[in-house]
Amino acid sequence: MSKIEAKIAAMGLVLPPPLKAPEGVVLPFAMVVVHGDRAIVSGHGPQNDDGTVAGPFGKIGGDISVAEGRELASKTALSILSSLQRELGDLDRIAGWGRVFGMVNCTPDFELTPMVINGFSDLILELFGPDVGRHARSAVGMAALPFSIGVEIEADVFIRN
Repeated sequence: MSKIEAKIAAMGLVLPPPLKAPEGVVLPFAMVVVHGDRAIVSGHGPQNDDGTVAGPFGKIGGDISVAEGRELASKTALSILSSLQRELGDLDRIAGWGRVFGMVNCTPDFELTPMVINGFSDLILELFGPDVGRHARSAVGMAALPFSIGVEIEADVFIRN
């Protein structure tokens, strides 16, 4: 078990299995593409421990509170780490986080998108520390996200070969 996976387990967290898309949905793309020393991570949403899409569903600032949105962003971090673990074989190969793009399904007047995506950033920084976990980030509001999820996040990660 890698050091990062041991930290995840010690925190009582679980990396979910591959995404179980809703019935009839086909995802014709890779969740992670490795090119040289970079792993490019497709947009991920929050998952339950069984791999299904996690709720609550709807709009943050409306149906979903900021605190619930932060939790969705943390679950999305675990979803991304799970995909990276499957692709890389070892999360300790992550040498650094480059760019993180956080999307929040929110009401038109919602302005706290950074507070929501902090759920992702806080977990990554806790797991990887300030040097490896440091990342550039955007946190933007969206009119809608797939399956009415509250958060979707994509990332670029630097890896050790």
